[in-house]
Amino acid sequence: MSSDHLASGKAESAPAPLRLRAVLLGLLLAVGLCALTPFNNAFRQATPLGGGHFPLAPFVIFFGLTIIMAGAGRLLNRPAWLSGKELLFIWILMVLVSGIAYTGLVRTFFINLTAPYHFATVENRWIEILHPLLPEGWYPRGPEAIGALYNGLPGGRSMDWWQVLKAIPWAVWLPALINWGLFIVLCYAVMVCLVNLLSRQWLHNERMNFPLLRVPLLMEEAYSQGALKTFFLNRFMLAGLSIPIGLHLLNGLNFYYPEVPSIPTLILTGTYFPKYGLFSGFYKMKIYIYPAFIGFAFLTTRQVSFSFWIFFLLGGFFFGLLAVMGYNIPAAALGVTFGPTLARPEEMQMVGAYGIFFLFIMWLARFHLADIVRQAFGRGRGRTAQTEWLPVPVAAWGFVGGILIMVVWMAALGMRWWAALLLVGAFFMILLVASRIITQGGIAYFTLTAAPLDGVMTIFGSKFLTGVGLLLAGVFQKALFLDLRESLMPSLVHANRITEKIGRKRLVAAAVGLALLLGVVISFGAMLSLCYRFGIRELGLDWASRTTLHTYENIVSLVENPQATSGWVHLFALIGAGLMIVLVIGYHRFYWWPLHPIGYLTCYSSAMRILWFSFFVGWLCNALCMRYGGVVLFKKIRYIFIGMIIGDFMMGGFWALVGLFSDASYQVLPT
Repeated sequence: MSSDHLASGKAESAPAPLRLRAVLLGLLLAVGLCALTPFNNAFRQATPLGGGHFPLAPFVIFFGLTIIMAGAGRLLNRPAWLSGKELLFIWILMVLVSGIAYTGLVRTFFINLTAPYHFATVENRWIEILHPLLPEGWYPRGPEAIGALYNGLPGGRSMDWWQVLKAIPWAVWLPALINWGLFIVLCYAVMVCLVNLLSRQWLHNERMNFPLLRVPLLMEEAYSQGALKTFFLNRFMLAGLSIPIGLHLLNGLNFYYPEVPSIPTLILTGTYFPKYGLFSGFYKMKIYIYPAFIGFAFLTTRQVSFSFWIFFLLGGFFFGLLAVMGYNIPAAALGVTFGPTLARPEEMQMVGAYGIFFLFIMWLARFHLADIVRQAFGRGRGRTAQTEWLPVPVAAWGFVGGILIMVVWMAALGMRWWAALLLVGAFFMILLVASRIITQGGIAYFTLTAAPLDGVMTIFGSKFLTGVGLLLAGVFQKALFLDLRESLMPSLVHANRITEKIGRKRLVAAAVGLALLLGVVISFGAMLSLCYRFGIRELGLDWASRTTLHTYENIVSLVENPQATSGWVHLFALIGAGLMIVLVIGYHRFYWWPLHPIGYLTCYSSAMRILWFSFFVGWLCNALCMRYGGVVLFKKIRYIFIGMIIGDFMMGGFWALVGLFSDASYQVLPT
């Protein structure tokens, strides 16, 4: 090979530079998003700016910046102010904090901290049962401050935001905010270290596909090659764009002007199935039509997309099969649970399935983990891969140290140390598996079936946690490890992939850390200001209030009457573990095996009730394309589905802007 070819190869593999301008612009946009999101989502109740793991506002801003930078470079006949990799970095910084600003943290956070006082009554006996358990310094104590949070400050609506900020009773809030802020930052640091440790395994050793990143990466590639015009004027792209643009233009106009005809995007199919019998599990089935999610499903590997929809149907069929066999198991057999959508004992299969799949992930990474241990003790090769933000020993000891600090912290608050260790392990185990499902499966909208605490109680019951332990477990879980629609860790995995070919890893790590820190601080301030100005009662926080109250009611119930799990719960957890063992063996040992294990993990998730049809259509189109046209046709046809994704999100951004100037907002994407 000639020296010219060698030089060319080195240049192509060289990491792209990251300039300070990109970091500063990314941080500015991320902070602005955190400041605006609570007002837009909770007060205006407009189209959510974040939402899911491919959030709306960051992509719309990324799209706009890409067009502006390309146009300005061509107009001024000079290199663009930002490179393609820098645009991607700006996008991922916004993605990381978009969840913090709402469902990922602050949507329920302040209700979580004040509910034990504000909703305490003589009837529910929270004053007797809960109040003695509340850790000192973790909850704001002051009836006037808490009352104003729910009812608004006197004259708050007439104040400007700066006046509201000054009027907030900070003396009441600061101790709780400092304690919680430190704990949240510690959890985020542990997540960063964990993602850093597994990055080489998932990206290089297993070569995971990242369907949610396909569109931004292809846009960046076209931008960097100066082919953005060709990219968007591709005839297949234009065909794909026309589908969501036409659909949502018509339906959006119908939303504001009912005389305009509309195209239904929700089809109720339950009426076609009997309420009892073999097909009774489909009695409430619905078909949602989302062009963007059909596009993501097409870009997902066929084995994964097939597994999602087929396991959803098999899960519904299982309910009917049990009924036909005479096993009508009452919901009461579940006992007290914390799962956000857990409704039937049969769904406890997910407890066993999650545990086995976690062990499978660890087994796949066994050689990589052994190398990490050697490097942590200074006996390994000591190299830092291109994907890693931090040196392996730093990340390894940071992860271990962070976990130990969390355990000691919980023990100091009154939880038994071994229960704290078990609980923290369950939190991060479930989070790791969920991150794998989201990033490998291309699920932009994901919810858990069973909560981590449900899994722990399935094995040990609730008695071992004690009263304080139950309170801490339920509250910490609700704050950070339960509502995974906008959770941080999957976005960190995506960020690791995005920054794989970006140089200056220390600057990348510093920017990510600073974005998370600012995201927490700004989101706290924005949500607290919003609540004190208008009052929680006036905001669209009914779901947050209802689910938080449910958490505390469950805690009180278990404190008063500790329970052991029922035989049905154990049985279905074992069934889930057994099925997952079969699935992982088949997936790992047989190349012809058609089912992917992560499909089973989502079959009872409320997310799959919305997305199953999208995955079916995406899988069908992908399968037909590869069957009759192969890779050549796939490379052409994929632009239709990329256009569907871009068009759906652009229309979501358009109607979000319209919603800012009207009393209601047409929703393009699931909320």
